[in-house]
Amino acid sequence: MLSQYGIRSSLGRAARNPVFRQQIKKFHYAKRSPATQLRYLTATGLATTSGVYWWWSSSANRDAQNVVVQPPFSHDEVTRILSKESYSFSVRDVPGIDRHDGAQLASNSPCEDRLTYAKFPSPWRSDKEPWMAWAVFDGHAGWQTAELLKNQLVPSVRHSLSQVTPISDGNQSVTGEDTVPCAISNAFVNLDDAIFKTALEASQGNKPLHQRVRDLLPAFAGSCALLSIFDPDTSALHVACTGDSRAVLGRQQPDGRWETIPLSIDQTGSNEEEIARIYSEHPGEEDIVQDGRVLGLMASRAFGDCRWKWPVEFQQEIRQRFYGPAPLTPRYDIRTPPYVTAQPVVTTVNIDPTQPSFLIMATDGLWDMLSSQQAVDLVGKWLSGGAKTGKGSATSTAASDKPFDFGHFWEGVNWRFVEGRTTVQDDNVAVHLVRNCLGGSDLELLKGRLAFDPPFSRTLRDDITVQVVFFGVANSKKDKK
Repeated sequence: MLSQYGIRSSLGRAARNPVFRQQIKKFHYAKRSPATQLRYLTATGLATTSGVYWWWSSSANRDAQNVVVQPPFSHDEVTRILSKESYSFSVRDVPGIDRHDGAQLASNSPCEDRLTYAKFPSPWRSDKEPWMAWAVFDGHAGWQTAELLKNQLVPSVRHSLSQVTPISDGNQSVTGEDTVPCAISNAFVNLDDAIFKTALEASQGNKPLHQRVRDLLPAFAGSCALLSIFDPDTSALHVACTGDSRAVLGRQQPDGRWETIPLSIDQTGSNEEEIARIYSEHPGEEDIVQDGRVLGLMASRAFGDCRWKWPVEFQQEIRQRFYGPAPLTPRYDIRTPPYVTAQPVVTTVNIDPTQPSFLIMATDGLWDMLSSQQAVDLVGKWLSGGAKTGKGSATSTAASDKPFDFGHFWEGVNWRFVEGRTTVQDDNVAVHLVRNCLGGSDLELLKGRLAFDPPFSRTLRDDITVQVVFFGVANSKKDKK
């Protein structure tokens, strides 16, 4: 704000000038508005960096009663923040599904995560029940790729499924065991190819510059993708994973315990199978994977990310012409791109409608804080209403003789989820997961984490996106909104 007045001079030199002191005296008793006073200071040469500080300080002292101070977080404010981007819907026209909840908490500005859900007709028979899909997208180096996937991935998969011709068996349409997974996988790869084809055409076309830049951005940025599709006709749940977002199934056992069934495996530079795959595709190249990263990238599979897929010469051209991201060279030895693929790993599991179960899908912002089993147990406690602590307590496992701060993380306090901090107080189960992964009943810790705005919040949490789907009779709270 001060720069608009062109403040340049130095108080140190002016203060020694007797004319300056006389003008200050006249100014001090002038009956002028603050804006007029500041313009007067500038016009008379009195506006200096230190002088402005003195003037604002004295003005603030006179008008201290008008200073607005943010009040401390209340419990309701914490809930409002956690629930701001949440949803909850009951499902009545897709057999086998009771309800699905979602929530998102940003750490980046703007948030680089995205989510979507959709209901669509059966790909092969119009007289069959509709299918449902859910997806979460974890963007990096920008939100543009995740935004494109939010709008295009499910339609692309639907189109790919429609190209499959089922075998007719009387009144039934029968597909092979690998038909749906192959169609999903093809849709992922084709969409990533389309991102780069669009970028190539933009670089060579004659569209206005701003349009070409917008067409290039989904290739410059990147995103992981996690998609789940439920076919009520066969009770099959298909989960496709590209990257390090994660899906798990919670299934209740006869003794009431919740079994955790992994439906995806994090695809990172720490995954031994991914490391072996990458080196088999690039024989003779050493040090592609270091410290759990693929040439610096955490995820070993992703959409976009042109620096890991384009030839270096083309990257250099795009950088010069369109200010694209800097190539990975010379820091990394790039010989035979692409090093990263969008091809997903697809898992299929049958949902037993007589056995309570639920699906948890989330970006790594959640899994940084808790394990798959802990997430399943938290949903199980939410269903049973257990571990209620009302509005939470302000207790902490840190030493009680001094106020809690983040230094306690180095003194034995766990920065991840701790079962002793579990609380059940949200009607939305996705919000329940986000609350507990960030502090649960320890309001001091939870409020401290939420107090950080971007970019500082990235030191304590990532963007967090969660969707939970209840199947069969698992959801005892399905009528709550």
